[in-house]
Amino acid sequence: MESGRAVLLIADIGGYTDYMSSHRFSLAHAEVNTARMLDKMIDAAPGYDLIEIEGDAAFLSRPAGGRDPESEVAGVLQVAVAMHRAFHLERQNVAANLCPCAGCKEAAELKLKFVAHVGDVATQTIRDRVKLVGIDVIHVHRMLKNPVAISEYVLLSDELHRGGGSALPAAVHEISQELEGIGTVRAYFVDVGDLDGELPPLPGPSVRGRLGRTFAAAGLGMPYLLGLRRSRRATAAG
Repeated sequence: MESGRAVLLIADIGGYTDYMSSHRFSLAHAEVNTARMLDKMIDAAPGYDLIEIEGDAAFLSRPAGGRDPESEVAGVLQVAVAMHRAFHLERQNVAANLCPCAGCKEAAELKLKFVAHVGDVATQTIRDRVKLVGIDVIHVHRMLKNPVAISEYVLLSDELHRGGGSALPAAVHEISQELEGIGTVRAYFVDVGDLDGELPPLPGPSVRGRLGRTFAAAGLGMPYLLGLRRSRRATAAG
């Protein structure tokens, strides 16, 4: 995307640090499973550009403008619901396979939260990679550290929230955040469960699907178990 005004959205997987086991086999499965969840989440956000995969989070953006503020906020909430559903369906599939390793069984503990902001950005190309820069990019990332007490939510910046109007659900809660280098700001969060509460329950995995997942997991983890490959985390540490 070109420089200008943009909607900035970060989908962050909660519980990731505890999830990443030090055992080679579990770590391999944890990395593969997390990558699959991120991939499904990104597929569920058409119209958004993937700017960066930041460990356990996906940073996305789309040009702002061309729609009224209420539609902009409604669009953010709708894509958050779609990504949330995609994440939980993949998480459920991972947890339902028959692999006994922690990288598969503990996937059920993972959660997903979102922070969203609208502001001005500029593009910067470094070694053929396009990145977004600007104070509003910093703003949305610093929103991740907040006092929200629930595990799955969408947190909207004041700039985004104020144009929401009828697009906002009734149960919106205000918080105050101290953002380093920016100051005290207001933000507003809603429980993701309140947004997708009317959707049908996630379908359960079939026996065939569970067996297929199990064999796939075994094949993906074997090179790590035998020491033929190293995980990305181990490679970075070494």
